[in-house]
Amino acid sequence: MAQDNLLRGISENGGIVFYGVDSTEIVREMERMHKTSAVTTAALGRLLTAAAMMGAMLKSSKDSLTLQIKGGGPAGRLMAVADGEGHVKGYVQNPVVELPPRADGHLDVGSAVGHDGTLDVIRDMGLREPYIGQVPLVSGEIAEDVTRYFAVSEQTPTVCALGVLVNEDLSVRCAGGFIVQLLPGATDSEIDQLEKNIAAMPSVTSMMEQGKSVQDMLDMALDTFAPEVLDTSSVVYHCDCSEERVRRMLKSLGKSEVEKLRDEDPTAEVHCQFCDKIYRVDLNDFLKNWPDNAENKKV
Repeated sequence: MAQDNLLRGISENGGIVFYGVDSTEIVREMERMHKTSAVTTAALGRLLTAAAMMGAMLKSSKDSLTLQIKGGGPAGRLMAVADGEGHVKGYVQNPVVELPPRADGHLDVGSAVGHDGTLDVIRDMGLREPYIGQVPLVSGEIAEDVTRYFAVSEQTPTVCALGVLVNEDLSVRCAGGFIVQLLPGATDSEIDQLEKNIAAMPSVTSMMEQGKSVQDMLDMALDTFAPEVLDTSSVVYHCDCSEERVRRMLKSLGKSEVEKLRDEDPTAEVHCQFCDKIYRVDLNDFLKNWPDNAENKKV
């Protein structure tokens, strides 16, 4: 069974909430599947880390959340999907991007993602239409963009910190992040103290390299606020694709459309963008078992 790697905490007076995650294994699994270069590992890894924490904010285990960034950079479109059951999965359009490091020696995630575009947050809560929030990108570095989303779309003062450290051999050394949010009623002095606490914290990857846990991050961020742990849970990289889902997707196209596909190629090949698995369906066999009368049955 996977270890708990996500923590939710709250200040003693209930005015500040904290979400933190050690996403190292999540990002390692993503890199293994997608064979990403260093800068795209960092970019998609940060987005997956944010999605893991935002997934913990969902009200129901059946709800899902999608973060999508189209920033105009060489990495192309990035997407991370989380559900209320502790699963995340991600996709980057161009997994291999090579860029020189920034002047400070860090990976240039902002240039890989691009600065001219949007962050879309899509929440599917089982209603007829999903809720979609969209904000212009601030930097393409992702943490600042998530912070901006909460401030603009949800009017919630938020601090988001994300980090992914990639080794020279492209393996993932560590990854994680935290989100701190002020609830209505926070006083000016509380806001000032929280800002001081956050400013005094090292980067997420520095803390993780020093052996700090998510609990340590909670204690540092909410120092003097007597924080309490609300709960812990496990979040893992998990793709829920299956042959059955592929067949349902083909079925949704309608028989005449599937026949057109069959005439072009008797084998349909469907590639899952989240785990790179390839499904092949024999369309002649698929059409042979098509329940013609089912479409004409009256309910």
